[in-house]
Amino acid sequence: MADRKLSTVSKIVLYQALIIIMMTAGFAVASGKMAALSAALGGAAAFFPNLFFAYRIKKATGQEARKIVVSFYSGEAGKLLLTAAFFVLIFQIPNLDLLPLLVGYLTALSVFWFALLMR
Repeated sequence: MADRKLSTVSKIVLYQALIIIMMTAGFAVASGKMAALSAALGGAAAFFPNLFFAYRIKKATGQEARKIVVSFYSGEAGKLLLTAAFFVLIFQIPNLDLLPLLVGYLTALSVFWFALLMR
């Protein structure tokens, strides 16, 4: 079997998924089903827009500089719009726990900071 290394972007996406799973499990044990759902939704509101952004950047790999910059800015704009759309949809769900929702979101975003420290 070939030894394949994951790219930095792939590692960040993987770490985000793992931290969301751990956060959701922690809230499930500590506070119950609704807190776990709230944490998972908060994590998803960070994870899926970041996944979209990562896809846009990966797609631009090897292109000329102008196309990479356009892909970066369109990916970032799409990420912001997707994040807003996720939160609009999430806040339609009754009885969500706000604290686990925000903790899940912020914890998923914090993966970027830890990734910078690991480099």
